[in-house]
Amino acid sequence: MNRVLVAVDGSKGSRACIETCVRLFAGRPPPAVILLHVLGYGGPSAVDGMSSDAELAELRDAIEGTPEQEARKAKAEAMFAAPRAFFEEHGYRDVHTVIRSGRAADEIVNAAVEHGAELIVVGNTRSLIDRLMLGDVAHQVAKGAAVPVLLAR
Repeated sequence: MNRVLVAVDGSKGSRACIETCVRLFAGRPPPAVILLHVLGYGGPSAVDGMSSDAELAELRDAIEGTPEQEARKAKAEAMFAAPRAFFEEHGYRDVHTVIRSGRAADEIVNAAVEHGAELIVVGNTRSLIDRLMLGDVAHQVAKGAAVPVLLAR
């Protein structure tokens, strides 16, 4: 395996993704890891409730470049520090970071394709109520990905 995409958002599930990836590749890390963070628009339900891709594109265009969006990107960049350090402590030398905006599941699947990932690692720690109310990103990624998806707890 040459490229692994690890979805992170600073949550307990993100930490599980990172630790699981390190355990899975103990002593033989993949040549490249892509840490991906997806910025949603107004919370998960706001983006997932969009009725069309055109509406989402319009929202993306309206928000991109605003001071608020730039602040969110800066916060996401800072959030990458701990996962990057953890990977590097365990011998991972080629760790890239990517920030995308939109529907989390769609962006994870698309980023995996664009970056040539051969495995996607996503957290799966949300409660049943959260999954029922907001949807389950991990499940959507598993259904939509063309490569194996590892659900980490």
